[in-house]
Amino acid sequence: MQTSSPARLLRLPSVLGRVPFSKSETYRRIKAGTFPAPVRLGSRAVAWLESDIEQYIQKLAQESAK
Repeated sequence: MQTSSPARLLRLPSVLGRVPFSKSETYRRIKAGTFPAPVRLGSRAVAWLESDIEQYIQKLAQESAK
């Protein structure tokens, strides 16, 4: 039986450390629907599911290999 690890949330600085673009470009891509949307944690706090960011990075890698 395989146990799954709990979902981890990444704040913006961690996300920006993993993707090859700026904060502004990240939010442009969210608005365009081409980057995972964040999860709202509170009135002024958001985070991203680590699994969503990892899938996005995998997708970028696959597209660049074409």
